[in-house]
Amino acid sequence: MRNDTDLAIAAAEAGAAVVLGAFGDRLDRVDKGAGDFATAADIAAEQAILGLLRTERPDDDVVGEESGLTGDGRQGRRWLVDPLCGTLNYATGGMAVAVNVALRSGRETVVAAVADPFSGELFWSDDTGAWVRRDGRDEKLTPSPESRLVDVNLDPPFPNAPSFRAAELLADPRFGAQFRPRVISTTLAVAWVAAGRRAAYVTDGRLEESVHFAAGIALCQAAGCVVTDLQGQPMHTGSGGLVVAADRATHEVLLGIVG
Repeated sequence: MRNDTDLAIAAAEAGAAVVLGAFGDRLDRVDKGAGDFATAADIAAEQAILGLLRTERPDDDVVGEESGLTGDGRQGRRWLVDPLCGTLNYATGGMAVAVNVALRSGRETVVAAVADPFSGELFWSDDTGAWVRRDGRDEKLTPSPESRLVDVNLDPPFPNAPSFRAAELLADPRFGAQFRPRVISTTLAVAWVAAGRRAAYVTDGRLEESVHFAAGIALCQAAGCVVTDLQGQPMHTGSGGLVVAADRATHEVLLGIVG
């Protein structure tokens, strides 16, 4: 039987294979309200992931974006599954998507895997560090602020408005003086901070137990990024949201603008 890390990787890869295989097909949509929807690929990818998790860890809880919570909570272990982060991108022919799988034990995310179906890259972390796997070889993730690129999530909801609005961050002249914005609307960009491809990532929202963000946050923490909420406090203790930066200097500048 696989250990937790290998299972998370296998699950993310299984979901990514489904997403890649269905790309370009005419996909049925399931309306989720408030302008959100899932495609048949979201649902099929989640089923592939859950099939592995339920087979190898039948006693663990699982939260899937599409299927919700299964399990009784007695083991204290919970898998968080986002089978296709970037559904609107994908449904309109875009390739900026991610498949996220994370394992929580108590309040800690102990294993994470983020698969990019189109590049074939697999970002993963455990309690020893964070890596990216390409063609079967692992390379340690090294954050870097050199790109000065900052991804900002502009998708609602915005629970901290009016004190924080992501669009106003982009309009602030202090932001433009030091950074260049990017908006790809998928949490793949969080993994890119850990990999040194982005200097930072900023979003509003209540992210505790989030199937979308748990894996990316764990990757960044394991890689040595600076990770806080919008007020610079530890995650899930204050106002919510996320500011993750490759280094402390970048983080402090962004917090100053956000504040």
